[in-house]
Amino acid sequence: MGDVIPFRKPAGKVSRIGLCQHDIHKWVICQGKQFDVKSGKLITVYRCERCGKQKVKGH
Repeated sequence: MGDVIPFRKPAGKVSRIGLCQHDIHKWVICQGKQFDVKSGKLITVYRCERCGKQKVKGH
């Protein structure tokens, strides 16, 4: 018999924005604004490092 060559699936690169399109964000805390004047509560602003989307969580 001949030599058997193992076939591997090539490792594909997932684009950075492609992850964000599937709601897999890389959230980091944005330190700029920490207090909401209207509601009088502390807030935490999260910003995605890849796409720039923001989300706010009140405490």
